[in-house]
Amino acid sequence: MQYLHTMVRITDIDQSLTFYCDLLGMKEVRRKESEKGRFTLIFLAANDDEASSSEQQAPELELTWNWDPEELTTGARNFGHLAYRVDDIYATCQHLMDNGVTINRPPRDGHMAFVKSPDGISIELLQKGDPKSEQEPWASMENTGSW
Repeated sequence: MQYLHTMVRITDIDQSLTFYCDLLGMKEVRRKESEKGRFTLIFLAANDDEASSSEQQAPELELTWNWDPEELTTGARNFGHLAYRVDDIYATCQHLMDNGVTINRPPRDGHMAFVKSPDGISIELLQKGDPKSEQEPWASMENTGSW
């Protein structure tokens, strides 16, 4: 068995690509449009997974945009979150915050943070290696919303 990808539905391609690619640093590795099925699939890979994605098409994040409007709800609890390891949790969170992303669970411990995608998907960010030493403003920042 081999893990291939996680699929999440999105409502706005540009907004989602800005979040996942421009802000989180993922790369679009391929795209498939289905006229008959009326959907677009966009596959993304994290920087450290690009080679594996190119060779094996895994591991990846599949963004699915259905051409016909639909309302997506974020209440389903059968899906938890996506998790990504980052080189610098503080710099990543600061970059996201500077670009209007709410840090739902700040990296108070220098190890873990949570944010949400434009479509309400919880994203866990984990510090690569050992946790960073506690720093302000993160150490005293309160949680915001849910994740």
